[in-house]
Amino acid sequence: MKKIITLLLLAPLFGLSQASQSSNQDAAFIKKLSDEILTNGKAYDLLYELTKKVGGRIAGSPAMYKAEAWGEKILQQLGAPNVSKQACQVPRWVRGSGDFASITSIDGAKQTRALDVLALGNSLGDGKKVEATLLAVQNFEELEKRKDEVKGKIVYFNNSFDATIVKTFEAYGKAGIYRRSGPSQAAKYGAVGCIIRSLTSSTANDPHTGGMSYNDSFPKIPAQAVGPRDADYLWSLAKKSSTVKVSMATHGHFLPDTTGHNIIAEIKGSVFPDEIITVGGHLDSWDVNEGAHDDGAGVVHTIEVMRAMLAVGYQPKRTIRFVLFANEENGLRGGSAYAAAAKDKKEKHIFALESDEGGFTPRGFSFTASPEKVAAAKCWLPLLKPYGTDSMDDIGGGSDISPLNRQLQVPLCGFMPDPQRYFDLHHARSDVFENVNKRELLLGAVNIAGIIYLVDTYGF
Repeated sequence: MKKIITLLLLAPLFGLSQASQSSNQDAAFIKKLSDEILTNGKAYDLLYELTKKVGGRIAGSPAMYKAEAWGEKILQQLGAPNVSKQACQVPRWVRGSGDFASITSIDGAKQTRALDVLALGNSLGDGKKVEATLLAVQNFEELEKRKDEVKGKIVYFNNSFDATIVKTFEAYGKAGIYRRSGPSQAAKYGAVGCIIRSLTSSTANDPHTGGMSYNDSFPKIPAQAVGPRDADYLWSLAKKSSTVKVSMATHGHFLPDTTGHNIIAEIKGSVFPDEIITVGGHLDSWDVNEGAHDDGAGVVHTIEVMRAMLAVGYQPKRTIRFVLFANEENGLRGGSAYAAAAKDKKEKHIFALESDEGGFTPRGFSFTASPEKVAAAKCWLPLLKPYGTDSMDDIGGGSDISPLNRQLQVPLCGFMPDPQRYFDLHHARSDVFENVNKRELLLGAVNIAGIIYLVDTYGF
């Protein structure tokens, strides 16, 4: 990396210097990769297979094993020199059928209005209806102020995305705490159930599920997300009515952990085979959708980068691993197992990239790395800009690769497509193949292939 910076800085002094020659060569090769992907790319067809022939792939389910077998077979068919399976124990949370919520009375008058809800991932429920008065609050601060009112009630958190935050992943990060820990915060003060506003800025009424975790110090109450339109109705109703009663039921339960697998393809490096670059996405999805953007797009991005490099005859200097991770959604077991194995084997990982923000139009990359490394990466912007990359920020990498950073301090990189529509679909029924655009998906693979080539060529 220091080499390329030095060369770029010296270029103005020496005219057509080694730096400009290298830049021209790099641009030509990235164009070659781009032409291959945009002309012959298989990502869209592969996404169709994964979403329509495998479908929702929650950890521990039969579809998880079907997805693993599909990934292994595809990597082999596309000519990966080495394909392996890395075992890890994954949770088996089962939603059951019949997630239910309904308004039953308003100010003592009997009413019936069904609410569109989904149980939160990892939540528990025995299927019995819980009926109680609704306590609607905006945030944890309001819950704390009204804690004496909570006992015996169903708490509703109406915490929505901050509309002033243009980068929607930041808004999601702020609101996400209500999904992750809202049920236990409510149970702490005696709530018998919890409903959260779905983590989305969508105007559709699709509820959005997603992982939550209980605090073992408090009762494990049923927990749901409600669709945005019903969320608005609940909030307005609670503000103008003295008593709103709601009935709710969930059926979630855990079965014993089972064995899942990371599916790994590897192209051995020709010059620095002990230096490892990882690129990946996660195979699992939630059970209520096809997982097309989350993270079918990342899976087929990973496969397409490998396919394109093999198709143009690229021989990397460093070893590149293409990883289809297990169990990101409700456990991160695949990423943790991958990092633990790397640590045990004392492997030298120099860079890890994940695509887990959808298959929309490319915008850039985000890093978990030192300021110096991020600044160095920005030298590559002119090479990637023709394909959509406009920014490189230091706001983090991906979830599956995060254990590599925690355990081995590996620099991380996350692919950043345009985020404005992602949370319309994220963890909702609408995350299906039909909502992915082929051209945008392929351009994502182009940008990822470009930065992986540059890291391989110059190090990081």
